[in-house]
Amino acid sequence: MKCGLEIHVQLETESKLFCDCPTNYQEAPENSNICPVCLNQPGAKPHPTNEKALENALMIALMLNCKIDQGFTYFMRKHYDYPDLPSGYQRTSVPIGYEGELNGIRIREIHVEEDPGQYKPDRGIVNFNRSGIPLVEIVTEPDIKSPEEARNFLNELIRVLQYSGGARGEGTMRADVNISIEGGNRVEMKNVNSIKGAYRALKFELVRQKNLMKRGAEIKQETRAYLESQMITVGMRLKEDADDYRFIPDPDLPPMEISQAQIDEILETMPEAPHNKVKRFVEEYGVDEETAKVLSSELDLAIAYEEVAKQVDSKFAAKWMRDELKRVLSYNKLTYGESGITVDQLVEFLNLLSNKEITTKAGQRVIEQMPNNDKSPKAIAEELGLIGVAGDDEVLAAVKEAIEQNPKAVSDYLEGQEASINFLVGQVMRITRGKADPGETVKLLKENIQ
Repeated sequence: MKCGLEIHVQLETESKLFCDCPTNYQEAPENSNICPVCLNQPGAKPHPTNEKALENALMIALMLNCKIDQGFTYFMRKHYDYPDLPSGYQRTSVPIGYEGELNGIRIREIHVEEDPGQYKPDRGIVNFNRSGIPLVEIVTEPDIKSPEEARNFLNELIRVLQYSGGARGEGTMRADVNISIEGGNRVEMKNVNSIKGAYRALKFELVRQKNLMKRGAEIKQETRAYLESQMITVGMRLKEDADDYRFIPDPDLPPMEISQAQIDEILETMPEAPHNKVKRFVEEYGVDEETAKVLSSELDLAIAYEEVAKQVDSKFAAKWMRDELKRVLSYNKLTYGESGITVDQLVEFLNLLSNKEITTKAGQRVIEQMPNNDKSPKAIAEELGLIGVAGDDEVLAAVKEAIEQNPKAVSDYLEGQEASINFLVGQVMRITRGKADPGETVKLLKENIQ
């Protein structure tokens, strides 16, 4: 299998690419964020290119390790006839970045282009609020060898876009997915609007093409639509070549020159790319690669971890933030930025654990109460009666009580049912109100049962 992707994501700007209309198209009533330029009315000329859109696209290209074309950048007209395109062409720039790389997948080129309107065939209408919003188009080489690799690449790409702050993320993503099997023609799938959709479309198309080849049938070079509701692809039209679009330079837009000073300024101010952050976390903080990926899964969390690691052992902090903090965030469907948990709260919480003021089990209960809670971790622990770690004598007494009260669990353990020890640990925790150390408890239980 060979797969290449053409990914389109909206750039984060307040106005459209060639006019002053706002870009909050989802909140506005249909066909309200429009002007003669958006609708290509006779005599309406595009404004000069939105500088912020170009800067954001350049930053994304640099974060994807692209070379930047410092010749003249200009826009081409890509002609095709569709109801959401009132001009009959879409403006797309020549490549501003090329020969990049992410996760071992080569980036062929990066463009800026304008979004078309939203055509709704079931209602027979077009909403032009989206028309003219700036897009970044990222084109990969056909280096992807499986649906799983495509999914991993897209997840990593969305992380880069989120880190950049210059694009709107997966919610505005649309991908054209090109796939072929050795010996067959290339098929392009349109209308793929999510990472999950790209994965499912590839899985279906891979099976469809394999079955055709087994029967000796030819795989047509065509464009197919992905129907998300049915998780299938259906034929739309024979695949176009570049010549079919009749590309010409747009005579209404002046060419632009990207200077080295502009590139240097972006390099100075842009955030560290997540894949580079992962490598640095491994080297600087001594954590494994998987932990580094989790900690850098969102920019706010990565920033918080680095601040915490200045005051607490980096590996100890990494373990709790990777496992327990992420568990609590996932359960509450929150990002770290939305959780309201501060660096100071995390440092205080981790110090309670490392100073043995609370047990591991108590720590799990405390961190569950921390999202959007103004109280300090210590105050939460005090409220729950979790401050303090049970002494050796207290734990030993609780172990003996648990053994006496639960003869069946003891019998099961002696007969080889190792899982029974977990039940007894739970009983000791209940008796000590979570103040016993789990590791020490297991050790004492085994000794006393024997």
